[in-house]
Amino acid sequence: MLRSEVMFSDEEKTIAAVHRVAPAVVSITMSKTMSEARGSFLDSMLNPELLPKTHGKKSNDPLNLGLPAITPPSNEKVKVGGGSGFIVDSSGIILTNKHVVFDEKADYVVTTADEQELPAKVVTRDPVNDIAILKVEATGLPTVTMNTRRVEPGQSVLAIGNALGLFSNTVSKGIISGLARKISAALGSGGEGGEQAPLVEELHGVIQTDVGINQGNSGGPLINLEGEVIGINTAVIFGAQNISFALPIHWAKQDLADLREHGRIVRPFIGLRYVMLTPEIQKRYKLVSDYGALVTGSHMPGNYAIVKGSPADKAGLQENDIILTINAIKLDQHNELSEVVQNCAVGDTIEMTFLRAGKERQTKTKLEERH
Repeated sequence: MLRSEVMFSDEEKTIAAVHRVAPAVVSITMSKTMSEARGSFLDSMLNPELLPKTHGKKSNDPLNLGLPAITPPSNEKVKVGGGSGFIVDSSGIILTNKHVVFDEKADYVVTTADEQELPAKVVTRDPVNDIAILKVEATGLPTVTMNTRRVEPGQSVLAIGNALGLFSNTVSKGIISGLARKISAALGSGGEGGEQAPLVEELHGVIQTDVGINQGNSGGPLINLEGEVIGINTAVIFGAQNISFALPIHWAKQDLADLREHGRIVRPFIGLRYVMLTPEIQKRYKLVSDYGALVTGSHMPGNYAIVKGSPADKAGLQENDIILTINAIKLDQHNELSEVVQNCAVGDTIEMTFLRAGKERQTKTKLEERH
């Protein structure tokens, strides 16, 4: 009897949490004119109801797929992407992923749970994290509550979003599988189904869950059983079974605080590329340290190790230096360079210990604002 009562209580909590949050979850649609969206041909083909009617006209089909011609007016708007979001202020402030609203040339429309369609403006995009803030002209909208308390592996969580861009307020349930994960995520270029090559971003400190997440869920809330938002759903591993990731909500709360105080998101910038060292990397490349951040460029043209004129450049750092500490914090797998820098403020002077040619040195620099 006790077991059935506990299970029933969990079910009641789940239903109550969904009722509390779902009214504040929105669908986000990205639209462009046909002339701008021609590169989205394959995306449209995957969703044929988005194609304009051609009334039987034949195709100059470049892929020889036997498809009808697409010949609408060049200024006609077509859907080329979308995702989810959630309302955090009744005056129309909405949180979502940056990759859902990445395209600055596109138009965005938010559809609320009660089927209002509202034009949306991208107020700001976080220069570091996969977070964006939208604004719609409305009042009295339902909102979510954000919870920044620590979460734990095994904790039950729910995701709500616009699955596949077709099924709004889809609910899925699971648990937190891990914390402080680091992943490389292909986040798309203009929402779920942009026409450009995917953006690959390094995500640090994200929450891993086994909640079922699909395209279109990006930007939607990850919530606890109290109906409080603890994260923003952002990425999945394709081909894996129930491995998805969410950004911790405290990152977004800081963005909202910056927006209120500065009118924009303010993030510190040091201006270097790096690889975090481990004992395995040290052994493989015969390096002098098994911890720290190795300053290194990449094989891509223009991706220099040190950005010219940046705080790192002014500090005298060079490629192949190994930064050991920042403000006496040891840089390792628990304290990555980017996380330590982001915990500082623009204008802060940071002190660094680093190795150059095996010799330990010190330097300092003032962090600037990332643009």
